[in-house]
Amino acid sequence: MNTPSSLTRKQQEVLDFLVNNKDSFIHPPTLDELCLAMGLKSRGSLHKHIQGLINAGFVESPNRKQRGVRLTEKSVTKAATPLFEKQGTPFIGSIAAGAPIEAIQNISYMSIPDEIKTDKPCYILQIKGESMIDIGIFDNDWVIIEQQSHARNGQVVVALIDKSEATLKFIEQYPHETVLIPANKTMQAMHFAPDQVEIQGVLVGQMRSYK
Repeated sequence: MNTPSSLTRKQQEVLDFLVNNKDSFIHPPTLDELCLAMGLKSRGSLHKHIQGLINAGFVESPNRKQRGVRLTEKSVTKAATPLFEKQGTPFIGSIAAGAPIEAIQNISYMSIPDEIKTDKPCYILQIKGESMIDIGIFDNDWVIIEQQSHARNGQVVVALIDKSEATLKFIEQYPHETVLIPANKTMQAMHFAPDQVEIQGVLVGQMRSYK
């Protein structure tokens, strides 16, 4: 049986069309009506995509009394989810793995495997710098961050310094200071008063391009 994460691109397109246009049809559309509305030529191919959506639980199984393609309650719930969850994981710009730089808030979206993120809100940043190379995080890598405002000592975090500059570092927190520690033996730890540093997330995944 298909799951939401294993829908094909075409199945997802059909589902998105049904969800976004469910109020445009007087009655649930037949396959022929759906083909016409979506500008598709192959009724047989559409039938295959609909069967996949039935298997995934987004479309009701047909019966003798029912005409047309009917969405399930599961599809209605999907329609109510925030747009960024449908589009992918937010990519919000660059972050320093070196001297702190301001995180760039130009949000776009990227599709990433579920295995390298968590079921909590996550976002993606691209690394600039070499301060985390000793743990395999290099310049231009992407990191997946679980959004949260606390962390355990020894975790790799996105730290916002003085509400203006963000950096990726190991964190150690003490009553009198917060220490941000690079993973590069040529660089020194940075020491701040506790109120200077805000945790904006914890590292949970990483991606790299070899282009």
